[in-house]
Amino acid sequence: MPKHTIKLGGHEVDETSSPYFVAEIGINHNGDLQIAKRLIDASFACGWDCVKFQKRTPDIAVPEAQKNVMRETPWGEMTYLEYKKRIEFEKEEYDYIDTYCREKPISWTASPWDEPSLTFLLNYDVPFIKLASAANMDEGLIKAAGESGKPIIMSTGMTTFEELDKSVELLDKYCDGNFILLHTNSSYPAELNELNMRMIPTLRERYHCLVGYSGHEMGLEPTVIAAAMGACVIERHVTLSHEMWGTDQKASLTIHAMDMLKRRVDEATMIMGGTEKTISESEMTVRKKLRGY
Repeated sequence: MPKHTIKLGGHEVDETSSPYFVAEIGINHNGDLQIAKRLIDASFACGWDCVKFQKRTPDIAVPEAQKNVMRETPWGEMTYLEYKKRIEFEKEEYDYIDTYCREKPISWTASPWDEPSLTFLLNYDVPFIKLASAANMDEGLIKAAGESGKPIIMSTGMTTFEELDKSVELLDKYCDGNFILLHTNSSYPAELNELNMRMIPTLRERYHCLVGYSGHEMGLEPTVIAAAMGACVIERHVTLSHEMWGTDQKASLTIHAMDMLKRRVDEATMIMGGTEKTISESEMTVRKKLRGY
């Protein structure tokens, strides 16, 4: 297999393949398995390749300064730690998700935010491990993820080049090149003038690896541009409605937008074509007319 080909489940991803689509359900399910099921159904119907959740051990993953901060939620006022525990899926829910996705079929995975969550996730046959931007330079988590043997996809938001150099050094050390970086801006929603899509080829050239895009903007055009610039993985948050409760909902795609984005990116990929100079069939007719051969 060529150096810059990564296998994600049954898909081989490289610099010229159609992008691999990841529907980031994340925590937009608000702890409700029925909402998660509807978003899995929508992702499958729209032709996306994988749905992704987020897995945390709240006592570890929630910063100490945030644990006792009070928060208004649909379930009443509670601490931030209590809220995180309230919306967290555990084994019963993930067992159901695993079976439900295999029956579709559609792949699923999750972003582990701590090492116990990674250990939990590896009980399932997920196609890859996704490390969030917050995991940059977390050597323990990167090492454990790399030693799993799974491909690693890591976001690069809110990270300097110096920090990212160290993270990629860890990925090279523990993953043996079996990783993909995702360019991203970690604001929700991200401002258009801060998206900086030219980072996609810059990251590819600097780190000699495959690069994708994780979008948090409102709208579709930036993600289509990312695909045209060579993003081999497209990740977008998805929701049933922007009016649902939760900080990620506004920067997420509704089901209709998921379908529109998939169609536009597929069209953009077709338009971009390849790098070899060829004469198309339609050109041959014109060539014979104008040149006689």
